[in-house]
Amino acid sequence: MIIEVKVKPNSRKQEIEKLSDKEYKVSLTEKAEDNKANVELLKLLKRYFNSEVKFIHGLKSKNKIIEVKCK
Repeated sequence: MIIEVKVKPNSRKQEIEKLSDKEYKVSLTEKAEDNKANVELLKLLKRYFNSEVKFIHGLKSKNKIIEVKCK
């Protein structure tokens, strides 16, 4: 499954908001430097979907495309 994620780094709390079947808004506590926010995003999505996830596009952007491996 491919999803679109809009990331908001440096937030007060972690939060995943489902906008539609394929769109999510994710708030992260880490800053967007030294890849810290990306690492936090992958961990959070892995826990949320209970599946492996990887970046398809947008590694350095706030708008990302993520692949969620279906089990």
